[in-house]
Amino acid sequence: MRNDHPLPMGVGHTAFRWLPQENRVRALMVSIRADNLGLTYKVRQKLTLAPRDRRMPTGGRIEGMGRARHVTALEGVSFSLEAGDRLGLVGANGAGKTTLLKVLYGIYEPTSGTVAIDGRVDALFNITLGFRPEATGRRNIELRGLINGWSPDEIGARMDAIIEFSELGDFIDLPFKSYSQGMGARLAFSIATSFEPEILLMDEWIGAGDPSFQEKARERMAKLAEKAGIIVLASHNHGLLRKTCNKILELQEARLKAFCGAEEWFDKQADTAPTTPVRASR
Repeated sequence: MRNDHPLPMGVGHTAFRWLPQENRVRALMVSIRADNLGLTYKVRQKLTLAPRDRRMPTGGRIEGMGRARHVTALEGVSFSLEAGDRLGLVGANGAGKTTLLKVLYGIYEPTSGTVAIDGRVDALFNITLGFRPEATGRRNIELRGLINGWSPDEIGARMDAIIEFSELGDFIDLPFKSYSQGMGARLAFSIATSFEPEILLMDEWIGAGDPSFQEKARERMAKLAEKAGIIVLASHNHGLLRKTCNKILELQEARLKAFCGAEEWFDKQADTAPTTPVRASR
């Protein structure tokens, strides 16, 4: 597939020029292909005397009646990405953005259609994945690394750098359950961003730690984004998407509404935006 949309400055194939030759070649080989992707699951009703909550539990559309009721979380989603693409996922809450990210990461298996991914996928969402409350921060680094498929040597080689970036100091050898939410988030971020990804999936990222750490995190994210072969970013921040992405995929009630170049999508948004009437001067 040709990439006809210009990439933002510092993003795309030019970002690979300063990578080591082996990494550069590998980064240029990554791809994602989704064809008519769908995900549905049954609505499980618990026996209870309490009034039933008929709201959608996780987004998508509730369809059917009685025991045949099911949630359509994704339906007929098709797109393709190649090296250098930065895809922004947009849509209202419940449209299916996070669900699509989890399908691409392998957390959910699609119930229809196919998805083919060439490249190692790393994700920055669900930061508590793989953490054990009773284990120390150091042990959780090892466990999280194993979940990510790192070898013991790779974990050992990055251990000191992860601890230093997290700013946890001696707390690294205390149980994870003793950490504040900010401390846990700092550790999770430090681990997740310690490897150079080939394909990076990101959901809206909640700032971790104090302002100085957040600034450090933003700098690391910028470098990480430059090195990734493909980025898929779900966000409501149109300013961030306009700056970062060259393509946009819009979901509406679990269905694909648009898949096009970022400039084209933002131009359409500007054309359809309501205008404020100008009051005549007295």
